[in-house]
Amino acid sequence: MPTPTYPFDKVLVANRGEIAVRIIRGLRELGLHTVAVYSEADRTAAHTLLAHEAYPIGPAPAAESYLRGERLVEVARRAGAGAVHPGYGFLAENAAFARLCEDAGLVFIGPSPETIELMGNKLAARRRMTTSGVPVIPGSDQAVREPHAAARAADAIGYPVLLKAAAGGGGKGMRIVRAAAELPAALRQTMGEAKSSFGDDAVFLERYVENPKHIEVQVLGDGEGAAIHLFERECSVQRRHQKLIEESPSPSLDDALRARICAAAVRTAEAVSYRGAGTVEFVLSPAGEFFFLEMNTRLQVEHPVTELVTGVDLVRAQLDVAGGRGLRLSQAEVAQRGWAIEFRICAENPRRNFAPSIGAVTALREPSGPGVRVDSGIAEGCQVPIHYDPLLAKLIVWGEDRPRALARAERALQEYVLHGPIHNIPFHLWAIAQPAFVDGTYTTKFIETGFDPTTFEQPLAPDDQEALLAAGALFEAARRLSGSLESGAAYVALAPGREREASNWKCDALRRMTGRD
Repeated sequence: MPTPTYPFDKVLVANRGEIAVRIIRGLRELGLHTVAVYSEADRTAAHTLLAHEAYPIGPAPAAESYLRGERLVEVARRAGAGAVHPGYGFLAENAAFARLCEDAGLVFIGPSPETIELMGNKLAARRRMTTSGVPVIPGSDQAVREPHAAARAADAIGYPVLLKAAAGGGGKGMRIVRAAAELPAALRQTMGEAKSSFGDDAVFLERYVENPKHIEVQVLGDGEGAAIHLFERECSVQRRHQKLIEESPSPSLDDALRARICAAAVRTAEAVSYRGAGTVEFVLSPAGEFFFLEMNTRLQVEHPVTELVTGVDLVRAQLDVAGGRGLRLSQAEVAQRGWAIEFRICAENPRRNFAPSIGAVTALREPSGPGVRVDSGIAEGCQVPIHYDPLLAKLIVWGEDRPRALARAERALQEYVLHGPIHNIPFHLWAIAQPAFVDGTYTTKFIETGFDPTTFEQPLAPDDQEALLAAGALFEAARRLSGSLESGAAYVALAPGREREASNWKCDALRRMTGRD
């Protein structure tokens, strides 16, 4: 198959970690020259080493490196890049950065600045969806900053209500209010958080949907008013409003509801003449009602789930639209096949309320085999810094149906060896064994109501079991023998040729059992 031609032959990837690696690999497959950027903490990171060229952009803190839009544009121009791919996070949904790129003559591989700006403001997005016939959660259509106005709006909506920052995202600037007496303080706190996080204290109210499902739909638009969907993903396993496990198809939808929710997502994209890949997020109530939540104007973390069930390369689709080649496929050509589940592998401690963890990756063995994909941004020996999101990699599995996908997920998670920072692989093994996950009835309250970090007994993978056996045998041998030389000999006899790996296993297994760093 001939390599497609684009109006650019070199692309700067304005990101880091696993998504930068994913994009760089996709660009290289298409014969495009790749440019990476890195902070001082990422000098030897995987994305830095993988790209054709790499340029420093500043100190480790994101505010001094990956969030410096003018610096990124300057590097792109100096490197001779013709386009910029923002990935997700950082400046991916920053309208000002998209404008900077376009003003500099660079192709921004994403939606227009105007679309980013419109959909980034939740109030403006709600109004546009209402006029487009997309179901919206009952709520206020204007910002509220004064307690009496908030009280009137809440009385009209009915308690409980959700206070939300108009410019918010990522689970920040949100607060549930269940009674009128709570409203003044909650409003003050939410406005303060909105101001500090987003530079805008505008807050609005929505009806709070109890025990909902979180469903999102992947869309592609040509930027001229035409759009298609690539079906849905279920994203209800969340901690602090941040997703941890995603799957497609959703076990919560029948064919009729799936068709309705996907059609609403297409209307959303068409209403804003969406360009490229985006995701429309919905809340699904226990009664089967769905409501528009927001639109993520970028490539999603969980995009591989859609790629595995549809066979569509979403990074290539983004490039085709940005490069003037259009959508390249019709709605009739898109179908779901099989079942895919994604697990976010994060450097965080489930026993400590998923607190971030840092340190060197001392051993790494990623699972493989049929139906297993790992999108990773780490390598053995690399450092996991404190400055960025704790996401290290994503494990995505595919099966002919959900039971087979779950069986494959269990096998792959058990094979995953990651030593150094404390991570959430044991949590994922716990999650997929829970009845509510197995039968697909789990909601966004899955962790909040079902997971107790104080009593969490982390399942042991086969390697951990082997490590404990080796550790026990070693300790017994050391007790019986005298002197460090004899103990060392006993150790080598237990694990010939695998001394360093066995040592890592033992330390990590014991740390997992105790929950101590």
